[in-house]
Amino acid sequence: MSPDVMPEAQVAPTVSEPGGKMSRTHSRARAARRRKIVVTVTRVLLLVAVLGLWEALSRAKVIDPFNFSMPSKIWDQIWTWVMHGTAQGSLGEQIWYTLYEALLGWVLGVAAGVVLGIALGRITFLADVLGPYIKVLNSMPRIILAPIFLIWFGLGPASKVASAVVLVFFPVFFNAFQGAREVDRNLVANARILGASDRRVTLQVVIPSATSWIFTSLHVSFGFALIGAIVGEYIGATKGIGLLVSQSQNTFNPAGVYAAMVILAVVALAAEGLLTFVEHRVFRWKPTNS
Repeated sequence: MSPDVMPEAQVAPTVSEPGGKMSRTHSRARAARRRKIVVTVTRVLLLVAVLGLWEALSRAKVIDPFNFSMPSKIWDQIWTWVMHGTAQGSLGEQIWYTLYEALLGWVLGVAAGVVLGIALGRITFLADVLGPYIKVLNSMPRIILAPIFLIWFGLGPASKVASAVVLVFFPVFFNAFQGAREVDRNLVANARILGASDRRVTLQVVIPSATSWIFTSLHVSFGFALIGAIVGEYIGATKGIGLLVSQSQNTFNPAGVYAAMVILAVVALAAEGLLTFVEHRVFRWKPTNS
């Protein structure tokens, strides 16, 4: 063999396996489905265990059934409201009344928080002037404003909407403000190089970049809106879930208090699910955590 001729390397041929990646994807998908099923079953079992223990302890008089009630009585109360209504009308009417107040307060609070948060995040002078006042207002326990709103706006929905607005505004404002401040400066500089005005930079760069921050606050803020509506109704109202809580408390009916809380929790979970669905639709480009 000539020394100038090297033997051909024995390289094993590479075999492409188009089904390999697909198989791994299917395996991960099956594992994710199995985990979701396990999590759901565990949640249900935990809830059943807690309710069963609560019922057993109440019936055995280990805990006072008058003060703590029991799940069976709570269910009976909900069923009574569903079938026969409440003293103020049907249960659906009470739910809608509270939901209307919370939704309107949430929309107004979110709009004000986003607009003012973006504005102060973009305009340093405005942030320097209004910053101390916003901090002072944020440090106040806003629940105590509910009686003041009741005096100002009466027993109607306006006082509950106002309570919801002040509870929603601050978490949305601070997230929008921080989102506007955290925008990538290179994106802003590139937009200005391309000739974008301040208005276009805000609309096309800052707001889209701050959207994820704003959506984060929406989940928490809707719960605050419900709290504002419920507290306002509890203090004084003609309809609503908060009024059911107040009347149940005044008539020493703990099952009614818990039943109203269960209804409120269902409404809050439904709203959370809707917000999560919208968020996933808006942020389809974001990778999901596996």
